[in-house]
Amino acid sequence: MCFARDEDLVGIEDNAEKLKLWLLRDLEENNKKKKATVWGMGGVGKTTLVNHVYKIVKLDFDAAAWVTVSMNYQIDDLLKKIAREFGIPFDASNMEMTNLVLAIRSYLDGKRYILVLDDMWEMNVWISIMDVFPSNCISRFIFTTRKYEVASFATEKCVIKLEPLGDNNSWKLFCMLVFRNNGDYMCPLELKDLSIKFLQKCKGLPIAIQWIARLLSYKPPTTSVWKNVHDELVLQSTKNVIPGIDVILKVSLEDLTYELKNCFLHCTIFPEDYLLKRKRLIRHWITAGFIKEVENKTLEEVAEGCLNELVNRSLLEVVKKNEFGRVKHCRMHDIVYLVALDKAKEECFGNVYKGQETFSLDSTRRLSIQSTGTKTSHESFSNSVTKYQSSATHIRAVYAFTSHVDIDMLRPVIASSHLLSTLDLEGCQIKKLPNEVFDLFNLRFLGLRYTGIEILPEAVGRLQNLEVLDALFTPLSSFPKGVGKLKRLWFLYACTLHKGPNLLWYGGIKVPRTITNLTGLHNLETIEASLETLSDVASLTVLRAFLVCNVKREHASNLCKAVKNMRHLVHLTIATSDNENQILPLEALDLPGTLSKLVLQGCLEKERMPQIISSWLQLKSLTKLSLISSKLDEVSFSSLMELRDLCYLELVQAYDGKKLYFSESSFPRLQRLGIFSATQLNQVQIEEGALENLEELRFNNCPNLECIPHGIEYLTAIEELYLENVAEELVEKLIKQESGVNEFNEELAKISHIKLIFVMSTEKKYRKRIVPLRVKELTG
Repeated sequence: MCFARDEDLVGIEDNAEKLKLWLLRDLEENNKKKKATVWGMGGVGKTTLVNHVYKIVKLDFDAAAWVTVSMNYQIDDLLKKIAREFGIPFDASNMEMTNLVLAIRSYLDGKRYILVLDDMWEMNVWISIMDVFPSNCISRFIFTTRKYEVASFATEKCVIKLEPLGDNNSWKLFCMLVFRNNGDYMCPLELKDLSIKFLQKCKGLPIAIQWIARLLSYKPPTTSVWKNVHDELVLQSTKNVIPGIDVILKVSLEDLTYELKNCFLHCTIFPEDYLLKRKRLIRHWITAGFIKEVENKTLEEVAEGCLNELVNRSLLEVVKKNEFGRVKHCRMHDIVYLVALDKAKEECFGNVYKGQETFSLDSTRRLSIQSTGTKTSHESFSNSVTKYQSSATHIRAVYAFTSHVDIDMLRPVIASSHLLSTLDLEGCQIKKLPNEVFDLFNLRFLGLRYTGIEILPEAVGRLQNLEVLDALFTPLSSFPKGVGKLKRLWFLYACTLHKGPNLLWYGGIKVPRTITNLTGLHNLETIEASLETLSDVASLTVLRAFLVCNVKREHASNLCKAVKNMRHLVHLTIATSDNENQILPLEALDLPGTLSKLVLQGCLEKERMPQIISSWLQLKSLTKLSLISSKLDEVSFSSLMELRDLCYLELVQAYDGKKLYFSESSFPRLQRLGIFSATQLNQVQIEEGALENLEELRFNNCPNLECIPHGIEYLTAIEELYLENVAEELVEKLIKQESGVNEFNEELAKISHIKLIFVMSTEKKYRKRIVPLRVKELTG
């Protein structure tokens, strides 16, 4: 799902209203199932239309999910996506499909839900999964597709065929994008003829108009410059996807700088419709050498600028932003993907292996393994590598996107590819790396996240050029001494994941004394604290992120000295040992002014809270604070309200008081507030003028919270309220009107201005949305 900009929504108003009415009509009727379809050629705006409507109507349902299907779907993967998007907990590695089907059916049973299946290519997709969904529900399904056969599954008269934009809407969209810096969006007279010629090339397709318009928006608005771009369009040949569209995209690609073009083509090594994570992309780009140094900027900042540039040019679509408004996940449009994939093959940038029995490495420089196929396919692949041994030496990177990679299958590639700089095996079910890996002198990126790797041998020290070693969420318990020889290392990641009844927490990794050699490290997580280790990490003065766990009182001095030396820290996490009474040694902690995210797990010394918070007041960049097991009370919590720059505050098993009070003008910038496992909490008071920018409020596992927060009606910016595992009395007050009792409800009146309100109970497997419309009806 993409974040459609306002300017992308030209010409869809009538269809949007029609689709919205279909979805919301008859919502009160029992057992009412509807299927709506939007179909048309690629790039015509199907996803943009449905996304626009979905964001509006999903607030009227108890459960909502958006899943992109794509051409090469697998039923089990599709069901996992559906479960994940609905927020259904399941064990992806162990759960059988039968149990997953039961989990989905049980979760949706009795609910009012909506599901979007975007980009369906075959009728069999729906036929294969339709029986998964319970029939005793009010349900809405929306399909987007390029094929009429798929569109015909819709409920009678619930079909929209999207056509290309007409001349007027094409012109409006073009001008809004190209001349967005002009207050009136007017096209200069001298550019009008050329603008019309550009639009003729676009054939009314919004995606083509976006590409060419954003390309032109980066150019000086002169006739000569625009004519050069038009001449380039005329010279290009067409051979792919939609006539004319590939030409426009290729011209857009040619306009990219060398670095940007490499970053963009790199995205083709991921499978179609893959969720691209900002941090992973940035690390790949840096270690591949695509990112060049810029004065006064880190390589990460330059790389993030490249990502934003690709988004601004409509070459990547934003799927999700983080709490700071930065891109978190993005995706490549399927048409963009197909054209870019051809370009990547044409330039020998990369090639994709999907288990085919005939496969040639040729002179490709990057190999993306997206399926391993049959045993015959394995043999064919190995034979191909052996046959094209000289070609394999050109390979710079190997990426695996399937868990069933046979490590023996990769041996010939690794053994032949002495220039290999990236080996990313994230998610592969391997327990041991072949010895050939440690002969890869040029290796810069070694990705082992979510693998079964238990031990790294001393031979890892031979990887002298390694810059990223990512072993997060593996059984690895310690790094060998050889890690200290990796003096070019920037990112060192490893941790184990532990699950408790109400809490997830990370376990640390033991690091050797040779860690002192890694003076160029930017990120180090998550390490096991000891006196020696905390003394050693004091030499890592350029760290941006530092995560340490199992901190004890006797570590206080060494920890404070280490952090004092880290004057570039942006993210700091400190967790105590499992001992609940272990107090975090914070009184002497000198935090750098660059810090923006602070996570503390452990008991805070209440008497010293005013002094501790006072030392944090100079942290103007600190916008996110998470406190876990802190044992705060009414008095110590009041000290936190001095932190006026916080945008995100999370308290997890951190508050032991009965009353939570927010004074006037407290937390003026806070946007999200989460209170988890506050078992004594029974009253929340919000003074007028407090939390004036709060958008989301969550209470989870607060069993004594019997009333809606007093003063919640003052929160004019709030849009979402979540109440999970709160007191039964509160739940009954909120859902009383669902039973048909038509009377004034004081609790509902307080929250009538909130768009999205959810009440949930884990024990009773209960999840219900309180509809604001009904609230307003009851309160008159």
